[in-house]
Amino acid sequence: MVELKNVTFRYGTAENQNGAKNSLTGIDLSVRDGEFVLLTGPSGCGKTTILRLINGLIPHFYQGETKGTVLVDGKEIRNMELYDTARLVGTVFQNPRTQFYNVDTTGELAFCCENRGLPEEQIYQRIDDTVASLKIEKLMDRSIFHLSDGEKQKIACAGVNVSGPDLILLDEPSANLDHEATMALRDMILSWRSQGKTIIAAEHRIAYLWDLIDRAVILENGRIARQFTRNEMSALTPKDLAQMGLRTNIMEEPEKNQLPVFLENDEPMILHDFNFSYRGRKQPVLQIPHLRLAAHEITAVTGNNGLGKTTFLNCLCGLEKRFRGTLEYKGRKYGNRDRQKLCYLVMQDTGNQLFTESVLEEVLISLPKNTENAEGRAAELLGRLDLGEYPDRHPQSLSGGQKQRLAIACALASGREILLLDEPTSGLDHGHMIETADMLKKLRDMGTTVLVVTHDTELIRHCCSRMISPAGI
Repeated sequence: MVELKNVTFRYGTAENQNGAKNSLTGIDLSVRDGEFVLLTGPSGCGKTTILRLINGLIPHFYQGETKGTVLVDGKEIRNMELYDTARLVGTVFQNPRTQFYNVDTTGELAFCCENRGLPEEQIYQRIDDTVASLKIEKLMDRSIFHLSDGEKQKIACAGVNVSGPDLILLDEPSANLDHEATMALRDMILSWRSQGKTIIAAEHRIAYLWDLIDRAVILENGRIARQFTRNEMSALTPKDLAQMGLRTNIMEEPEKNQLPVFLENDEPMILHDFNFSYRGRKQPVLQIPHLRLAAHEITAVTGNNGLGKTTFLNCLCGLEKRFRGTLEYKGRKYGNRDRQKLCYLVMQDTGNQLFTESVLEEVLISLPKNTENAEGRAAELLGRLDLGEYPDRHPQSLSGGQKQRLAIACALASGREILLLDEPTSGLDHGHMIETADMLKKLRDMGTTVLVVTHDTELIRHCCSRMISPAGI
């Protein structure tokens, strides 16, 4: 079904490749019809690049120098038009917003079928079957713009299912999903497997699909470092995987009451009247009349997709202009504008908050004015987050995990007292997840208050001392 023969790839045009490293080097990979192959490894190791070569986005969308051969169904992908490739390959991207063409969810699911000229009855039947299997009835006939990132990811998976390609590529599909949605994704993969689909998944969070895959391919620095068959995988323990820099293969469900919300001897942050509704929606997203949070601690904000976790952070840091709640902290009450100076938010889609032309510049603009030896301080932060070798790279050319780490570097540079993070480990491998957890603990020890929206049970276990859910407040 898929064959990569001695493939080497380097991003960029001929004019700007001087000194650029290969993203892939000497890749030989064959995937049989009906096989489920996992691509995993450290952030930036080349997983997404392999998927882009298979679905034709390289070279039709992403420029670069390709050597070797990429075949799908015996056809050379680089010689095919993207609309022909789309009949063979369906992709769920790491950022689902980049693959939507409609403003409403039902129209999005119908879009690919309409493009193929399928009969109306068949389109409706495909949509109904997909909605039932993914249990996303509540997401139908909704505005794409009003969905959480996790809900958008569900619609992206549903869109691929409706289109019905024989080859399905998944790029970090569980990154923004809660436990329940991850299990629904697992069920969808089981359905695809029963239909004989060929599946290639690039993932860090491997536990939910570990027993489903036929083969695990470990990438390092753009090369295939190791491969494991089904039998070899069964002998691997979480400790073995951690030594290879991989996440655990044991599925964990967050226990809602495993961590306290607040202890009486904690210094409090008190939220008053945190009530918020989006324009045009009768049902409020937030209803929090009064809440005490522990200052100088790391609090996990958890719960299912769509409960209002991201909205909670946006309101807390003063980004929602229509919101009028207050924060009482150290004897002072903070309104919207004041909280913008008190809090720093690392967004879920970090690409939305990276503005400059280089990684170093991005950190420099986050430092307080008149910082002594600003470039040295910025370089130090980049080094602590394994970005020291990329000071001149354009931020948007980084991998998803590298962008996450750059946004955290900017947050550290700002020196704000309250740090808010929205799914900070969604694109991170095991090693960088541990580094992020350790860095958050260091910030806590320095007196910073940290609130982190996350579905990552490994992150919660490593660093969080408190847990809340907007639905349970």
